[in-house]
Amino acid sequence: MPMQRVVLQIGMGTDIRGADSTKAAIRALRDALWHNALTVTHALGVDVDSMRVAITIGVPRPETVDRAAVLAVLPHGTGTVHVVAGGLEIPNEAGTGSTLLAHAAAEVFLDIAEDGRPVR
Repeated sequence: MPMQRVVLQIGMGTDIRGADSTKAAIRALRDALWHNALTVTHALGVDVDSMRVAITIGVPRPETVDRAAVLAVLPHGTGTVHVVAGGLEIPNEAGTGSTLLAHAAAEVFLDIAEDGRPVR
């Protein structure tokens, strides 16, 4: 049985003055993760590190995100980081800098058998 998505978490992060895509992406993922207490692994009786997390980050310049730094935010499980065009960049009035907004989606997957029981 393939892994099944059991949780979707979403968040937003910013870099107010530096327009640093990685900083905003890390803040977006933390926003998604730190406002939740995942108890699904405990409820199913599986190890918290059995989670697989698919992270999607949306920023205006995807190529500028340090994927390893974003992945390092995960407290449990293993994960992947996919960066897409998205987010928002707002130039300042002087045209000398901008504020960058990143969006994050963290999809948590567990190995669940057809009968609904976790595969251990």
